[in-house]
Amino acid sequence: MNFEFFTARRIIASKDHKSSVSAPIIKIAITAIAMGVVIMLVSIAVTLGLQQKIREKVSAFNGDIIISKFDTNNTDESGTPISTQQTFYPEFSSVAGIAHIQVTASKGGVIRTESDFEGVVVKGVGDDYNWQYFEDYLVEGRIPDFSENLNDEILVSSYLLNRLQLKMKDRINVFFLQEEGERNIRSRGFQIVGVYDSGFQEFDEQFVFADIRHIQRLNKWGEDEVGAFEVFVEDFDEIQEIGNEVYEVTPSSLDALTIRDKYYAMFEWIDLFDFNTYLIIGIMILISGINMITALLVLILERTQMIGILKALGSNDWSIRKIFLYNAGYIICVGLFFGNVIGIGLLLLQKYGKFITLDPQTYYVTEAPVYLNLGHIAMLNIGTLLLCLVMLLVPSYLVSKISPVKAIRFE
Repeated sequence: MNFEFFTARRIIASKDHKSSVSAPIIKIAITAIAMGVVIMLVSIAVTLGLQQKIREKVSAFNGDIIISKFDTNNTDESGTPISTQQTFYPEFSSVAGIAHIQVTASKGGVIRTESDFEGVVVKGVGDDYNWQYFEDYLVEGRIPDFSENLNDEILVSSYLLNRLQLKMKDRINVFFLQEEGERNIRSRGFQIVGVYDSGFQEFDEQFVFADIRHIQRLNKWGEDEVGAFEVFVEDFDEIQEIGNEVYEVTPSSLDALTIRDKYYAMFEWIDLFDFNTYLIIGIMILISGINMITALLVLILERTQMIGILKALGSNDWSIRKIFLYNAGYIICVGLFFGNVIGIGLLLLQKYGKFITLDPQTYYVTEAPVYLNLGHIAMLNIGTLLLCLVMLLVPSYLVSKISPVKAIRFE
């Protein structure tokens, strides 16, 4: 093996190699592999980043699983109240894989200013609410504090702030219709203490966050009555299985709906990204393999005399084929190295510089997100190397067809 590896390196390092016919072919092969790796890395990182960001934003506003009353209410406004005296609250210990559970209640209202008005959904939350994502989305002010006595603090989106020409610490009036079909309207005054921008306009133009006790009082509910329970799972890839288990252990009067089911069309759309990514990876590996096949055939034809001499000295076909496969493996590794340097470099520039922006109305994010995972990068490199080498096994068979006598006389 040491002899074969030494011979393979001699092919690369020989003085006449740089001026040989194979030199530009090898450079083209290295370039093709490097470009392919860059495209595959960007495709995987951006696809995973986009899927993760969209999922995080939908989860931030809804939780991963929503437990609510069975009724005909298909709006974001809470319908029939649910008692908090449940076996699964405040700790959902009967189902594995659940990270957190929280209570919410929503009510439709209208923000009225001196010059304008806007319909919103006031989402009431308590001291158990998970503000993790909104801390990242916060652009001004602070997260409201609902852990003490009832207060009038409210969190609004930058979209509504600009739409209604409001600013931090302004007081706003929200009007609520109490009973359907009646003109019984009540209002609540709130003070803006925080502004968020999730980049998900469908939610930003709709939701404001206030103390859940306001919703309970407006709906004439008791302190132990809420609109829904929102459940967060530890591994989103297992959301359907966990959702089914949650549905099984909750009372028959309650429904458990995953956000994949609630926003079915959206998640079907982002699932299509996986197919596109696999297609891109397949095409890039195929192109890289074809370029390597071309380079290997040129190397074999250019080294016909060397093959004849090695055969005359007693080398078998497989040992000679391995010389060229080692050589090809070296070329592939060079291409992978440059591809990783360029690809990861570009992704890091986008991750921290955010140079490439996107239309949030179409993609639900303001810039192209990047998700870098060392495991995915390693699998991509190993997979590319192995698949290209497997593709080279067939053309390397050409070595066995070369006659030593004819090869030595070959010019």
